[in-house]
Amino acid sequence: MAKEKNNRLRKSHTAFISISKYIRVTKASQCSTALSRSGIVTFRDDLKLEVSEEIAPELFTAIQQSWCSVIIFSHTYALSSWCLEELAKIVKQHNNDDHKVFPIFYHVDPSDLIKQKEKVEEAFARHRERYKEDSEKIQIWRNALIQVAGNKGWHLNNQHELEFIKDIVKKISAKLCQTYAATHSDLVGISERLEDLYLKINIGEDDVRVVGICGMGGIGKTTLASVAYTQMSSHFEGKSFIADIGEVSDKCRLVLYRNNSFHRSFMLKCLVGRHDWFELGSRIVVTTREEHLLRSWPVDDMYDPTTLNPKDALQLFSLKAFHSDTVQEDDFIELSKHVVIYAGGLPLALEVLGSFLCGRDATQWRSTIERLKRESNKEIFDKLRISFEGLEEREKNIFLDIACFFNGENKDFVIKVLDGCEFFPDIGIDVLVKKSLVKVDKHNKNLKMHDLLQEMGRTIVREKCIDEPGKRCRLWEERDVHHVLTKNTATKMIKGMIINNKRESCKILNLSVDTFLKMKNLRLLKVLCLSNCDDLKYLSNELRLLDWTGYPLRYLSSSFQPDNLVALLLPCSHIQQLWRGNRPLFNLKIMNLKGSQNLIKTPDFTTASNLEVLILEGCTKLVDVHPSIGVLKSLKLLNLRDCKSLRSLPTKIGMESLETLVLSGCSSLVRFPEIDGQMERLKTLDLSGCYRVKILLENLQQAKFLEELDLSETAITEPPSFIFHFKNLKVLSFSGRKGPSYKLLPNLPSLFKVIQGRRTNPMARTLPLLSGLSSLIELQLRDCKLCEGDIPPDISGLSSLVSLDLSGNNFISIPASLTRLSKLEELILSNCNMCTLGEADTHSDISGLSSLGVLDLSGNNFISIPASLTRLSTVYVLDLSNCNMCTLGEADIDSDLSGLSSLVHLYLRGKNFLTIPLALTQLSRLKLLKLSGCKMLKSLPELPTSISSVKIDDCSLLEVVASPSKVCNLVRGNEMCAINCFKLAEKTNVLTLLKEHIEALPKSRKNFDDGFFDIMMPGSEIPEWFSQQKSDSSIKIPLPINLRKDSQWIGVACCCIFVNNDASRNDESICCHGSIFRDCLDQIGDELELSFNAELGPNYRCVKVKKCGVRIVYEKDLEEMKELQCHTTQSSPNFEHIHQHSAHNHGSVGSTSHMKRKRNISEETEEEEPQPKQMQKFFNFVNGQSRTKH
Repeated sequence: MAKEKNNRLRKSHTAFISISKYIRVTKASQCSTALSRSGIVTFRDDLKLEVSEEIAPELFTAIQQSWCSVIIFSHTYALSSWCLEELAKIVKQHNNDDHKVFPIFYHVDPSDLIKQKEKVEEAFARHRERYKEDSEKIQIWRNALIQVAGNKGWHLNNQHELEFIKDIVKKISAKLCQTYAATHSDLVGISERLEDLYLKINIGEDDVRVVGICGMGGIGKTTLASVAYTQMSSHFEGKSFIADIGEVSDKCRLVLYRNNSFHRSFMLKCLVGRHDWFELGSRIVVTTREEHLLRSWPVDDMYDPTTLNPKDALQLFSLKAFHSDTVQEDDFIELSKHVVIYAGGLPLALEVLGSFLCGRDATQWRSTIERLKRESNKEIFDKLRISFEGLEEREKNIFLDIACFFNGENKDFVIKVLDGCEFFPDIGIDVLVKKSLVKVDKHNKNLKMHDLLQEMGRTIVREKCIDEPGKRCRLWEERDVHHVLTKNTATKMIKGMIINNKRESCKILNLSVDTFLKMKNLRLLKVLCLSNCDDLKYLSNELRLLDWTGYPLRYLSSSFQPDNLVALLLPCSHIQQLWRGNRPLFNLKIMNLKGSQNLIKTPDFTTASNLEVLILEGCTKLVDVHPSIGVLKSLKLLNLRDCKSLRSLPTKIGMESLETLVLSGCSSLVRFPEIDGQMERLKTLDLSGCYRVKILLENLQQAKFLEELDLSETAITEPPSFIFHFKNLKVLSFSGRKGPSYKLLPNLPSLFKVIQGRRTNPMARTLPLLSGLSSLIELQLRDCKLCEGDIPPDISGLSSLVSLDLSGNNFISIPASLTRLSKLEELILSNCNMCTLGEADTHSDISGLSSLGVLDLSGNNFISIPASLTRLSTVYVLDLSNCNMCTLGEADIDSDLSGLSSLVHLYLRGKNFLTIPLALTQLSRLKLLKLSGCKMLKSLPELPTSISSVKIDDCSLLEVVASPSKVCNLVRGNEMCAINCFKLAEKTNVLTLLKEHIEALPKSRKNFDDGFFDIMMPGSEIPEWFSQQKSDSSIKIPLPINLRKDSQWIGVACCCIFVNNDASRNDESICCHGSIFRDCLDQIGDELELSFNAELGPNYRCVKVKKCGVRIVYEKDLEEMKELQCHTTQSSPNFEHIHQHSAHNHGSVGSTSHMKRKRNISEETEEEEPQPKQMQKFFNFVNGQSRTKH
């Protein structure tokens, strides 16, 4: 706001008037006088500047200091070089600074100015003669005239001039009012909202517009409308602000109507029923929480205010709590952040809580914050509750179910479940959206409810029975659920429950045989933690949703009748068979048994006529499926991925609604079934890894809308001839077999041979050989033993191709035809035995791929970097691993890697470098550098400052690493991974690395976003400097009081030792992760808990840790570290043993440190190649003072 205000004050004039000198005196004077009367300060060049041949600098300054320019075009305007130069400067200011331009056409047709014929062309002929040496100036004038004349303006033809000027001034004045920022110092964030609203109101035009402001309660609709009303009202003869339906003005042109409930919407329609009831130029603005009522009424546009961003939210809260736009005392900085997070950017909540806390001490603030965790603020929730109370009973149930169980979940899934509850959610959720109680994300996939609305809903549920949770209809809070289960206080009132054990996530929750016996009306059950029970006597027959991760029993309860069940979700369960015999499944729409490795039999699906989703992925003991699966007419998704024991499917399948069929990894499956009837909706068929499937039957071509087909690693030796009937095919994958019985395939250019064989006349030669696959976006032909000649010359006919994978084939150089794929963004040519990229042949120059972003050339035989590669300025990911290069072409200017100006990720694993090539230091955008397995590398010098991650695993001769500040970028969280770098570990003191990192931090603290860095290297002992240590995988430490206020505090360092040769590890799935924070240090708390070994799922176990240590780091500790460096080393007595051991074991080593704060795992997990097993030291540092992301 301050910047906006200062910018406004620098504007000396409101409007700059540009007019031809031939009509200047009279018309400019009239226009200027009229504008001045309207409060608009004008600048006129004829009065402020002397007329001369050249434009004075003061004129340009005047344009810059004006909000807008009024350009009066006449038939003589183009004769004036002065006017044209003014016009060019005005257009430049408009293009650069959003300077407003208002053209007035005074007895001239704008099309004459645009076409520049007759008199305009004569004028420019004179200018060309006069400015012979400056043709560029003439062109600038022409362009400026065309641009402004093309804008919408006002035309004076046969009107009375004074009335015309008066009308124009009114419109200009109205439009300018929306450029002024709000002057209210306490209306934080209002300026941007007003700007968006004014664009919709569009005052100054001769029409009638009705604009609605719609949003949840407390978001600032009325405040926004009242400010807009105040700013606009001077431009209307009549105006009225109606705060309620009872107040009515009988004559108005500007109406602002505020109505929260709209119970009397009929009266509103009587007041503002049709546009023609109002004079031209009228504007009606209505605020409401109910979008539907606006949609059913003649509204021209709608504005949906958003919540405040964190910065504005903190400013608004500070204004109320401290009467200042910033937090004044250090004691309240973190407390204020807590309140702001709780308010979720809602202005009402920020103002109410800020006013309540104003003048209270820190202890009272903490008490208030703790109380808000248990009960809601009455003033806020009474305001929010208005919309809820206006709902029908079914809509209330939908709202409460979303608030308690489904906030953030998939919209379609929630609709399916709630439809089974007979809540009619299709219309019900739409009502909630239109009443601003729920939002749907921009992709129309997930439901989202504001945190305070969610809390309001949950408060409504609690109020039903405050003292006894067992008598409430919904239970979601861990404490309440624990009370009900342990005290056995459940009743038939309970209709929904979430069972979780976050407080003791590593412990198994034991359930009794009678746990659910009293919950006769339970319709929604989620069990999200590890659980155990010997048996379950009872599950409610009212269940619509049964979601139980890791269900511990072999069968569901024998008494359970799933008549009403809509969604059965039992991933990673111990189920062998759901139930014995048949059960009614008429309402079942989703069944997910993914990862249930004990499942040996599927149920009879005869009665599951409405089943839409069936997921049996990873059910490794499943040998066959019930034949009834083949006639599921409603089934849309069938996923049998990695059912390794599955031998057969029904002989025929007639799933007419099927869209996705996934059979990848079904290595025992012998044949693909025959299609019985139509399967026109099938879009995805994945048979990858079905090693025994040899043929696809002809009737598969009935799936004529197929978009994705994956036949890689099957026994199919060539693509079926009918593949080219799939006109919509976007993804095709085909490769040589890689199963247990894999044999080298014969030379296989079959895909293209099929096409060539279909050519029957000379005309066909002019057509692209692959024209039948013109929709193809991704093509994979891996390990097919293709040679250059097998790739047809006109593969460029694949005009939509974005990704091409030809890895594992036999190309001496890149096939020339590939270089003409203009849209190609990803090209994979790994392990193709190439020695060149076709530099000798201009037709094979890879630099012609102008859209290429990802290039994988790993495993080829380049002696040095190919010259044409360096001209790929768009490539941002390059893999040259294992190419036997000893140089990156430093000696050859044409082969200099520094030409890759966009490079972000560079993979150079397995190289024979002795030192890092100088060319790398010139890659200014490089962030990730992988040098793993560079056995000859001895030192790691200074690298580009942009790099945030360096991987030097298995660099066995590496001894020296430059200062961390010169190896990794400390602006963001970074890591240096040095697994198996034994010589580096022997010669490097870990405390030295730590100290150098810490000393480098203050230089960039203001921008240090992620607040952590990691170092991984060999070791067997935690340095004594880590003052608190524990022989376990987790550790708790007390936090000093007011730690955040301590100016000497730097952050937290932690260290751990991985268990050597951990037999429980899954070698193929271990990944090395950075820290995952689960509790920010800037949150309130008196202790910090760090834990390792978090399991990310059954296929992603982290290694175990036998010991960990932690230390809170202060400035004074840096001096202590200097002393310790003289007495401690990082050597390990077991290095020789470890080194020998690593030569015989191959897995990967990793760990995850946890501090109680959630992070997105996918953002920090990167696929790694297997690494030798060994003891490892994982060093981690958290910069608490500088972390800004929560």
